Amino acid sequence: MTAPRRTTLVRLTTLAAATFVAVGTTGCVSQEKYDDLFETNLALTDRNEELRRMLDGAEARAGQFGQRGMTRDQMLNDLQQQNGDLQATNAQLLADLRALESQIAGLAVAPLDPTTDRALAELADRYPNLIRYDAEEGRLRFASDLTFDSGRAEVKSGAMDSLRALAQVLNSTSASGYEIVVVGHTDAQRISSGTARRHPTNMHLSCHRAIAVRGELAKLGVANEKMQAAGWGEFRPLVANTSTGNTPANRRVEIYLLRARG
Repeated sequence: MTAPRRTTLVRLTTLAAATFVAVGTTGCVSQEKYDDLFETNLALTDRNEELRRMLDGAEARAGQFGQRGMTRDQMLNDLQQQNGDLQATNAQLLADLRALESQIAGLAVAPLDPTTDRALAELADRYPNLIRYDAEEGRLRFASDLTFDSGRAEVKSGAMDSLRALAQVLNSTSASGYEIVVVGHTDAQRISSGTARRHPTNMHLSCHRAIAVRGELAKLGVANEKMQAAGWGEFRPLVANTSTGNTPANRRVEIYLLRARG
């Protein structure tokens, strides 16, 4: 019973995160609506953490019951009550997520203007080993292994030239109307004990790397109010992860340019 419950919670966590970042990666929306959706996502995340605490508490009580010699029926009754509470809260969480999805339903990607599109394509051509550019999605993809040292979230000096060039594009007149969303990704390798002190999970590492890139762009003059940072952890791989989880293609930072229509 514990394993299925944990699976449900993980799926809910992923759904909440996917709904939030989908705004950045598949939609164009005003900053005000971004802020509203961001606050909603934070509330959903808090609710999911509450579910995790409830489940952990149920498991702890089950262990105590066994130590005290309580009957199987007593233990089952208690866990069934906890299960009912979890189901009720899960139902409310799913209802909240559906409401959030309805808010996002009208969003759409707008093509980049020709000047900015050409500037980003030229930027990728200048740094072919580091950057890939997708014109259809208005996205730059930075290879994390060339942008960061393993398990760290400080931008390497070797990647700074490309970020300076990117900042020049983002600060140009043609790109002035875009909002920038920076999204971090990792592979599925387990976080090492040394890394865990700074980045407890792959989700933390992906978010911290996105924040680091956003911070460097801010230092280079890109307006803070135009930029957003988010992370997917290991949950959006480009290719199937290897058995060890060590999959360089999945370690990347993506930068999207978005603009509201009209």
